[in-house]
Amino acid sequence: MANDTTILTRKIQIFIDCDDKEKRIAYFKKLFEWQDIVFRGANLVLTHQYVQENLKDLIYLQTEVKVKLADNDTDKEGILNTSRMNTTYRLLSSYFKGLIPTDILSKVNTALIKNFQSDRLEYWKGTRSLRNYKKDMPIPFSSKAVKLSNDEHGRDFKLDLFKIPFRTYLGKDRSDKRVLLQRALVGQIKVCASSVKIVKGKIFLLLALEIPTKEHMLQEHIIAEASLSVEHPISVMIEKDNYQIGTKEEFLYRRIAIQAARHRLQKASSYNKGGKGRKRKLKSLDHYNQKEKNYVDSRLHLYSRKLIDICIKSQAGTLLLVNQSNKEEMAKEDEFLLRNWSYYGLIEKIKYKAKMAGINVIIE
Repeated sequence: MANDTTILTRKIQIFIDCDDKEKRIAYFKKLFEWQDIVFRGANLVLTHQYVQENLKDLIYLQTEVKVKLADNDTDKEGILNTSRMNTTYRLLSSYFKGLIPTDILSKVNTALIKNFQSDRLEYWKGTRSLRNYKKDMPIPFSSKAVKLSNDEHGRDFKLDLFKIPFRTYLGKDRSDKRVLLQRALVGQIKVCASSVKIVKGKIFLLLALEIPTKEHMLQEHIIAEASLSVEHPISVMIEKDNYQIGTKEEFLYRRIAIQAARHRLQKASSYNKGGKGRKRKLKSLDHYNQKEKNYVDSRLHLYSRKLIDICIKSQAGTLLLVNQSNKEEMAKEDEFLLRNWSYYGLIEKIKYKAKMAGINVIIE
């Protein structure tokens, strides 16, 4: 098996590492200003890319205007004075240079053009509307902007980003975040372009890491046939061995119980004590806002992990999801299944973990 790599993204809470209250407030203000610029710039780039793409279709313009969309230095018929990718970067620079690091502007431009290129066929067919980015979108930056170091206690890590000092908060860390950060610090794995996201006053680092794909003794001719269903989230057959992962009672009934509890709280919230308007009345619901989502996400991670572990143990190099397309079409017609069964989320997690293990996934 070739020594390939894959990109992991880990969400890590970080704090501004500064004891001076005034400086800390100034750092926060700068981050919010950058977030606003990124949001405005993202929509600006996408709009200009779309207009450039459809300039030839603007039939109400004069004929001589509708010429080739290319750099005039390399093509005499071109109407641009630079490359198409550089047009929107120059636009961002003219608006925001000096207000935000150019590294962030460059990553915004690159990411938006990549997204536009992936969606352009759907735009052309008219099956998709233009993306609209919101104010809370992450602030992207390149790997060169990240400077990691150990803190004085050796438990967490320090992070310097555009001269703003941060400190990670890992807590008990039952995942692999601390191990990955330590490996990145000593250069065992590579830090890629990442981003910072601000959620309700909390700062999170969305750290992207390039790690080598684990090599396992797999054989492509050994095929694991997996079937996704409501009764058992995953049923696997490898040669003569059959495995069942999860049950309906464990996943579906528990999810419905969370929905019912939240619904009861919603009905009772009108009788809650007021005083500070809507926020006070709905305070009891805050606990349930993410409870269902978090439960489903953790279950799907567990099921997909067990499936990949079974494939590795059986040396199955190919994973076949049997009759999946038909099941998704049937689920679209069933309102209950569409609301409560996460086919897409489970498949995405299976594909992600299979790629890390070097297993080829085929969806039938």
